[in-house]
Amino acid sequence: MADQEEDFSSLPLPDRFSHKNWKVRKQGYEDAAKTFEATPDESDPAFRPFLLDSGLWKGAVADSNVAAQQDGINALCAFLKYGGQQACTRSRSVTIAPIVEKGLSSTRAATKQSALEALLLYIELDKSDPIIEDLLPSLNNKQPKLIAATLSALTAIFHAYGIKIVDPKPVLKALPKVFGHADKNVRAEAQNLAVELYRWLREAMKTLFWNELKPVQQQDLEKLFETVKQEPPPKQERLLRSQQAAAEAAPATGQEDEAEAEVEEDQPAEIDAFDLAEPVDVMSKIPASFGESMASSKWKDRKEALDALFAAVNTDRIKDGPFDDIMGALAKSMKDANIAVVTLGANCIECLAKGLRHGFAKYRSRIMPAIMERLKEKKQSVSDALGAALDAVFASTGLSECLEDILEFLKNKNPQVKSETLKFLIRCLKTTREAPSKPEVKLIAEAATKLLTESVEATRAAGAEALGTLMKIMGERPMGPYVEGLDDIRKTKIKEYCDAAEVKAKDKPKPVAPPPKAAPTSQKKTMTKKPALGTKKPAPRPATPQEEPAPPPPRTASKSIPSKLSAPKALVPPPKTGLQGPKKLSGAAPPSLQSPRRNITPQDEDVAPIPSKLGRGLAGRSLARPTTSSTTTSESAPSAPQAPSITPGERLELDDLRSEKEYLLRTNEDLRASSSKLQSQIHELQNQNAQLIEDHTRDVLSIKAKETQLVRARSDAESAEAQCQRLGRELDRLKREVKRMEAETSPSAASDSIYRDRHSNNSGNSAAVERPASATQQQRVNSSTSLADSRETGFQRMAKSYAISPSEEKENGGLDVGEGEKVVRNRSPAKGVANAAPPARREVSGEGESWKRAAEVTSQLKARIELMKVGSFAFRTAYKFHFLTDG
Repeated sequence: MADQEEDFSSLPLPDRFSHKNWKVRKQGYEDAAKTFEATPDESDPAFRPFLLDSGLWKGAVADSNVAAQQDGINALCAFLKYGGQQACTRSRSVTIAPIVEKGLSSTRAATKQSALEALLLYIELDKSDPIIEDLLPSLNNKQPKLIAATLSALTAIFHAYGIKIVDPKPVLKALPKVFGHADKNVRAEAQNLAVELYRWLREAMKTLFWNELKPVQQQDLEKLFETVKQEPPPKQERLLRSQQAAAEAAPATGQEDEAEAEVEEDQPAEIDAFDLAEPVDVMSKIPASFGESMASSKWKDRKEALDALFAAVNTDRIKDGPFDDIMGALAKSMKDANIAVVTLGANCIECLAKGLRHGFAKYRSRIMPAIMERLKEKKQSVSDALGAALDAVFASTGLSECLEDILEFLKNKNPQVKSETLKFLIRCLKTTREAPSKPEVKLIAEAATKLLTESVEATRAAGAEALGTLMKIMGERPMGPYVEGLDDIRKTKIKEYCDAAEVKAKDKPKPVAPPPKAAPTSQKKTMTKKPALGTKKPAPRPATPQEEPAPPPPRTASKSIPSKLSAPKALVPPPKTGLQGPKKLSGAAPPSLQSPRRNITPQDEDVAPIPSKLGRGLAGRSLARPTTSSTTTSESAPSAPQAPSITPGERLELDDLRSEKEYLLRTNEDLRASSSKLQSQIHELQNQNAQLIEDHTRDVLSIKAKETQLVRARSDAESAEAQCQRLGRELDRLKREVKRMEAETSPSAASDSIYRDRHSNNSGNSAAVERPASATQQQRVNSSTSLADSRETGFQRMAKSYAISPSEEKENGGLDVGEGEKVVRNRSPAKGVANAAPPARREVSGEGESWKRAAEVTSQLKARIELMKVGSFAFRTAYKFHFLTDG
């Protein structure tokens, strides 16, 4: 046995991996794991046999002995951990399926954990797509145990890496089938996977599989989701190798970048259903007669066409296509007179913008102005639909693209359009993820500041909210110049809106500027100061410690120092002295031309060290000591040029210029403040002028309305006057009728007297005389009675004419056919006389009563005539008084 063990240990690792004895294989797996751990890097020769023959790992992972299998999977994990990406890509194609079949479903917990660790290492080293593709076919396996193990592995993968590393769409598509499995363990693991996905995706995951679940399953998942909603947002717990390398390189960039990275990690990315949905071709679902129906003159046809379009485009993601004609029809529908058509058109625009996202940007210029023009609609349902469409259009483009149209419609004269546009701008500022640029900030701030002086309170408040939201994004300091000229009340309101605003964009200062300032050294500073001393001094830049040991520098230094010391005493000579130094040394060796330039630049006051160098000699000087002297001169160089760089006269002139500059700056600030105040006063006066114009227009309209009422009253007065005239003519006619009837009664009285005279002369009998007299008297009574009746009838007709309306009089032809007229017709004077021939004995008995009756009737007629005259006069007076008071 000892000999056999020695022989087995002496075998190469690949041979032991394929040995028939499971103990040899097990020992080989253990030795391989130790060997991989001891390697210095990924290019060690120990990895080469297993990279060339990746089939060795297939047998190790699927070993028939469970003890050897556990060590084989551990060896694979060590191989992946220390072998790098090449080890992953070479062995992945042959190991995933055995790990799923043999490792994840193993009865040993350690084997399961090692198999899961191998899968996580495969994802960590490369990417997750190949692993997920190899895991999903196992969900269709006939063994419930294998399906449950695969679901558990998927849950662990999503929990470790999240949805940014692992694509959830293939897994979500396979979930409905797993939820319908007969095994309860499979359904339980499916619930766990759904809950884990809900931690990352929230409500967006429901768009892919929710409708395919049973109502009971939906209720169970909702209960589990409620507990997840209370948890904090999830974070990626395990990093990829690329992410680990980036994290190791992060400290070099500074602590500020790390803090920003931590803030970004704390804010989880919002997952939208658009990212998970598949594009849908909606062009085939739109009716072919859509254009004809939209051009119809009947609003019902247009509404039906938009209903069909909405049903087609109401999806999460739309495949891009030629939507030009449809966009033109939708833009035209915004001007439709029927609000139902407008609302449906806005809903269709919203669906298209959400479904196309960035593909909708090319249609923005046609759609957005049409929607904003329709914002004048005051009905809340219509304005809400238009606002939702504008929000969707903004989400598909950005603030920079939409800002021009927004600022243009903020100048609209319609207050409703102005108010709704301002609300849309506030929503854009709150939802945008990119901070506006400085020119855009200026445009927005100026437009919002103008709206603070509007006459409508809601518009003023919206303007303050826009400034507060912009201040939340940019900060208080950049917004200071725009808020400076406002009063304290408006500043306080803007600050309140700034504190309450919730935005997604922040204006981050660029950290690139500080490093360039720290990079330059003190030598560069001296280089920048050298040209300021003379007109032609570019040569001193290459001066280094190596040039100082040369013999020429000390000679030139002794000659050039007096020129430097004499230069500050005069105001004009400094440039001349700098030019004379080289001319004096022109006869010397050529190197002497360089030394004056090098010595002029320091302008040190350290004159003592220079003679000491000259005393040592040129040949006996060491190389180390000149470097120290050069360093001292270089260190003193930055401080020395500060004193003689500017002459006293130039310094005075510089002070004057600085004071003048400060004065100009203060004057400019005062002018800006006064300009802002005047501008605000101008806006207030413009608002007052607009209010006065509106009041004047209202007064003119009221005056015109009063004039119209007056014209109507005049026409009514004229018609009433005509009515009065007609009634006067009727009264005159009645008077004439009364007179005529009185005239008819006079001949009968004359005939009675003649008749009575004849009978009195021819007969002396008193009885004979009394009969004719009584007959004549009876005739008079009858005629007077008929006359009284006719007068009474006329009075009743006239009274009825006052009572009835002109329309009723027209219908009756101006005649009254009442009882009184019948009496007049029946009791005519002729018939009264004809019928007034009663017997003689009746005349004798009723003669006294007839006379009394006649007298009463006559008195009544006179009284009624007087009343009629007084009544007509009173009626005219009352009517005129009523007309004048109404007018």
